[in-house]
Amino acid sequence: MMEILRGSPALSAFRINKLLARFQAANLQVHNIYAEYVHFADLNAPLNDSEQAQLTRLLQYGPALNSHTPAGKLLLVTPRPGTISPWSSKATDIAHNCGLQQVDRLERGVAYYIEASTLTAEQWRQVAAELHDRMMETVFSSLTDAEKLFIHHQPAPVSSVDLLGEGRQALIDANLRLGLALAEDEIDYLQEAFTKLGRNPNDIELYMFAQAKISNCTCSPRRPGELRALPPQDF
Repeated sequence: MMEILRGSPALSAFRINKLLARFQAANLQVHNIYAEYVHFADLNAPLNDSEQAQLTRLLQYGPALNSHTPAGKLLLVTPRPGTISPWSSKATDIAHNCGLQQVDRLERGVAYYIEASTLTAEQWRQVAAELHDRMMETVFSSLTDAEKLFIHHQPAPVSSVDLLGEGRQALIDANLRLGLALAEDEIDYLQEAFTKLGRNPNDIELYMFAQAKISNCTCSPRRPGELRALPPQDF
């Protein structure tokens, strides 16, 4: 069973204004944004009143949240299903150390409530794209959709991307299907590298390459084009 616990506001007024400016620059008529943390507890048994109060205290941090019902369309940003965020690992350990063994896992998302003029489906996709990193996060339209975070799947078999048979288009299709967010020059690099190796890449190798790109972009001043310097074994 999953329990939902509201948290503190997730964005400062400064960050909200920056987002509004970006939406206006993209001709997306968004008038107001409110965002708050939402916590999801995957429970193997119900909590009693004392345990419920303890869990609530554990998840109280940041500015106090005034009781209110947010207005606007909900876009819930969470880690991608099938992944466990660092926040989840740490929070779950803390809950267990506090004796809350009924908690199988805690996870956190950000609930964005968007007030906007009438937007098309494509414009809403553009709004969602501004709010999350599609390589590591996903967007749901309701809080209960977060139950998908706790579904246990059997690991899928490794699949091959038929670069040698279908050419560059196979990488383009895999980029969209897997949500890798690869740039054109990175697709070119992968095509050249695996063509030289004389074999097709698999989905795990493509995921690892995309993740290495994110790590390089966030941890060093390396320019995207410099990824070409990575030898094939690095992914």
